[in-house]
Amino acid sequence: MVARLLLRAWPRGPAVGPGAPCRPLSAGSGPGQYLQRSIVPTMHYQDSLPRLPIPKLEDTIRRYLSAQKPLLDDEQFRKTEQFCKSFENGIGKELHEQLVARDKQNKHTSYISGPWFDMYLTARDSVVLNFNPFMAFNPDPKSEYNDQLTRATNMTVSAIRFLKTLRAGLLEPEVFHLNPAKSDTDTFKRLIRFVPSSLSWYGAYLVNAYPLDMSQYFRLFNSTRLPRPSQDELFTDDKARHLLVLRKGHFYVFDVLDQDGNIVSASEIQAHLKYILSDNSPAPEFPLAYLTSENRDVWAELRQKLVSGGNEEALRKVDSAVFCLCLDDFPIKDLVHLSHNMLHGDGTNRWYDKSFNLIIAKDGTAAVHFEHAWGDGVAVLRFFNEVFKDSTQAPAIAPQSQPASTDSSAAVQKLTFKLNDALKAGISAAKEKFDATMKTLTIDFIQFHRGGKEFLKKQKLSPDSVAQLAFQMAFMRQYGGTVATYESCSTAAFKHGRTETIRPASIFTKRCSEAFVREPSKHSAGELQQMMAECSKYHNQLTKEAAMGQGFDRHLFALRYLAAARGIVLPELFLDPAYGQINHNILSTSTLSSPAVNVGGFAPVVPNGFGIGAVGGRIRSVIIKGTNQDQQEPQGADSLRTFRLTSLMRGGCPITTSEQRPNDPLVSVL
Repeated sequence: MVARLLLRAWPRGPAVGPGAPCRPLSAGSGPGQYLQRSIVPTMHYQDSLPRLPIPKLEDTIRRYLSAQKPLLDDEQFRKTEQFCKSFENGIGKELHEQLVARDKQNKHTSYISGPWFDMYLTARDSVVLNFNPFMAFNPDPKSEYNDQLTRATNMTVSAIRFLKTLRAGLLEPEVFHLNPAKSDTDTFKRLIRFVPSSLSWYGAYLVNAYPLDMSQYFRLFNSTRLPRPSQDELFTDDKARHLLVLRKGHFYVFDVLDQDGNIVSASEIQAHLKYILSDNSPAPEFPLAYLTSENRDVWAELRQKLVSGGNEEALRKVDSAVFCLCLDDFPIKDLVHLSHNMLHGDGTNRWYDKSFNLIIAKDGTAAVHFEHAWGDGVAVLRFFNEVFKDSTQAPAIAPQSQPASTDSSAAVQKLTFKLNDALKAGISAAKEKFDATMKTLTIDFIQFHRGGKEFLKKQKLSPDSVAQLAFQMAFMRQYGGTVATYESCSTAAFKHGRTETIRPASIFTKRCSEAFVREPSKHSAGELQQMMAECSKYHNQLTKEAAMGQGFDRHLFALRYLAAARGIVLPELFLDPAYGQINHNILSTSTLSSPAVNVGGFAPVVPNGFGIGAVGGRIRSVIIKGTNQDQQEPQGADSLRTFRLTSLMRGGCPITTSEQRPNDPLVSVL
């Protein structure tokens, strides 16, 4: 499950890590075929993006040992030091030199891109919980626009506008502006568009702007992860013009683009969605969607049975659809219900393999649930923000708008699947496994009503470091120790960058947590403040290093991948119990900040773990906790009180947990 968490972290704004300001939503161009008409071509900076650096081996070993220090006792640490020295002076040095040589031969990409894709696509676990996260939209500010049909129509049109804008090269390039007064201006854009693509990054750099990698964006649409024996594949058919709609486990398709590539009128889309919502057919006895929640090898075998059983054309329409729109027949009760529904649902009304599912509940509550192999959250968050802005500020229809007078029964095709006994048995088994797994998941929310990042900044403390420190203190208060902790950081500032890991558990957070939790009376307020300042300073250092591709996790991952590819015996460093322990991420955390996001969440990556997603600048925190029957909680412990310390910052996070998680030290996703 190593890759699982590593990517599962959602990209906090762009490659500068936690606490960095988010990119503002792009300026729109009003209703029509496009969201905007950028004067700078969408991929203008792509060719000149800097390459992801490979850290020096000695730096990686030093950072690795620093991260191990708070997790090991003295004897364990000495053993790990010996493994590291042997690795650095022996096989590790050889592997590192080979990695550098390969990187020089593949200047079109990054050293982590291929191994990272392979990691995702060779994983055989279900994509549900193990990989796929969700982000829920805020309600439309105009309450009457939250009607399910109205919102589904508007969001569908806005999503197709995004597609057309992207493919026409009119979407503003993704740029992280450190000084927007200089770089996010019409004057700069008019100048930079004339700079050749091979040099454009340097022009942006001169005004403190950092263009981000956009190589993953094309997989947003018409894309699906296809199950294959041993290793899945990513499929994209950008010629397809139809939308896939799921409702009550039934599959419907209709064109949202005409033969000339123009968006079908919003009133027609509204009419077709109204027609689908009026279908009173009972839910199918054997909902096909369950199969996408299966073990990938099991699903691959069943998919082959589907194809050979005469379902190839129907599956092709599912796979090639622009995206999957899921219309749920019930309202959302509360934030916990929202998180369960958007993270996994009941298994009948999602196609988990699609690049993303746009989910809209009966009351108009909306979310994006996305598959993770094709890319990270930078692309998804940009899409998410633009769709929210366009659908709320330039909606295609109003609540009083009337659907077009069109024959939806002819335009909308309801897909049917031929199921033999083996397939029916496969669906039943998948349902049983799905239901059992979801029972192991616990989700709770913390709402913060006091404090906030502005107060912390005035104290010269990083808000993200304080949140991470709070998680460390909470865990120590609840369980008495310091454990492996994961926080994702985007490396999208580099060509084909993916993510790097920030390791928030440090000797500084351990010392500070012990002072607050175990012996608060022994320290003055000034001493405690100084400890927090040390934590903040070190966390900022880790964040900057990770954003610049100078962590240790991806480098070690690539070296291990290379050793496996060469077929050599796995070096002792990777067999050290300490290596397995640091990759058993009990606390998996991520921060997200966007004016469009209500909440977001992802599952933990180990049986006794927590998945904590904080929504910065808001008042919600979702905690997803893994339940392990062998895990003993202190007598009378309240699982929520342990997170009270997070009230130091204004934000939100869901907590999830899951029982049946593999302990592969290679995986860590969002």
